Amino acid sequence: MKKCIIIINKFKKDASVLAGQIASFLESNNILSSCIIFGNEKDIVDFSGFSFAVTLGGDGTVLYAARQCAPLYIPVFPVNLGEFGFIAGISPSGWKEPMKEFLAGKLRLDRRMMLKTDVVRRNEVVYTSTSLNDTVIKVAGSAKLAELDVVCNDYSLGRFRSDGIITATPTGSTAYSAAAGGPIADPLLDVIVFSPICPFSLSNRPLVLSGDSELEVTVKDSRGAEILLTCDGQESFPLKTEDVIVIKRNDNEVRLAGCGKSEFYTALRSKLNWSGGPHA
Repeated sequence: MKKCIIIINKFKKDASVLAGQIASFLESNNILSSCIIFGNEKDIVDFSGFSFAVTLGGDGTVLYAARQCAPLYIPVFPVNLGEFGFIAGISPSGWKEPMKEFLAGKLRLDRRMMLKTDVVRRNEVVYTSTSLNDTVIKVAGSAKLAELDVVCNDYSLGRFRSDGIITATPTGSTAYSAAAGGPIADPLLDVIVFSPICPFSLSNRPLVLSGDSELEVTVKDSRGAEILLTCDGQESFPLKTEDVIVIKRNDNEVRLAGCGKSEFYTALRSKLNWSGGPHA
């Protein structure tokens, strides 16, 4: 470990102070560090050459880091300054001991699957992105329905008339997918969760698909509705009729420190008030 990139969420008031403390600690361990601000969307940062990343923010900051770090095999050390912290599990008041373990190679790194999304227009890929949480195709800003033909591994799932569809990883199953009625999946499972958003037909239900599934979603004539693709709620691309969106497991996983099953189930209880029923 020779060089660290510290990602500071500009909306978290304590993030800059904490970044200084972490940078000083790393310097005392002969590790150089550079800070960048998450929230300046127009900034393009080259992550190559860094040994690891530290995120100071909520889960959204981790999602951003994952898309940059996964293809470069850079592990992420996420410190939670957000409200929920389903992904970021390291406390801002207790980061030092986990950091010592991390630098010594003793802190467990969990691999999380990601999704790769391609937009094919007239047989040409016009947009590509990855996501740790989800890929969403939905109507943007109107009270109209999207018409979407969905095929999974060459088998038709039918045409969905809905506000849109969510394709989520197990990590993302606690996010937008859960709000849309999808199941919550253990974060280390090898599955893809497919959830329609407010479907017109009551027979449309969420599906849990094998992790090696490949989905092809074709945008049909949606009567003038604007259809938008978003990845992790942070990157977006406007879609056109007859665009084909191909969604599958990304070749690279992201490695996260301090984000194991214990932290996940603790978050279920503490963040979602998961109780299992009334107590006697």
